Amino acid sequence: MEEKIVYYEQPGGAENTETTLKLALERAKARGIKKIVLASTRGDTARQAAALWTKSGIKIIVVPHQFGFAGMHFPPELKAELEKQGHVVHFATMLFHTDRFYGVDTPTIMANLLRTFCQGMKVCVEIVLMAADAGHVDIGEQVVVVTGTGRGADTAVVAIAATSTHLPDLHITEIICKPLQTKQGPPPPPPGQMPPK
Repeated sequence: MEEKIVYYEQPGGAENTETTLKLALERAKARGIKKIVLASTRGDTARQAAALWTKSGIKIIVVPHQFGFAGMHFPPELKAELEKQGHVVHFATMLFHTDRFYGVDTPTIMANLLRTFCQGMKVCVEIVLMAADAGHVDIGEQVVVVTGTGRGADTAVVAIAATSTHLPDLHITEIICKPLQTKQGPPPPPPGQMPPK
């Protein structure tokens, strides 16, 4: 089997968001997937996705930051608007959040390991577990997951959903797109070339 993966030279950004949303919908249609789990902290990506995916038959499960998290600004009026369209906005504990979890600093190996792929991959795994924990996706259900780095979307995968108590049952089956690296800066050198000193 062969499938295309899109790599972005820089993470985040509006231009990556539109491409990521189009690629996610394209893959969902190709696989017969009816649900997309989407990270959106301020609502911009959720609003754009709902507009782009209208009449597609896709149900969006939007997962913003949890309440009390610094920078949690998801608009209540957008939540109501999305739910009126048949989508879900789910606020829950961020499973891999590494600061002040249970009131203490708890660095998480899982979060750091997944960030070696990119920031969005960490969030992909985290929010599909959160969505399954709440029953918005079924255990074993195939979904597309869309996340990003900072503002916008730059990472999308196909995943088999599982709950946080059954992490080994979660599988990332396809990478649709991701940034080459999470940090802003020059892109990595082409294969066979040494990076500049």
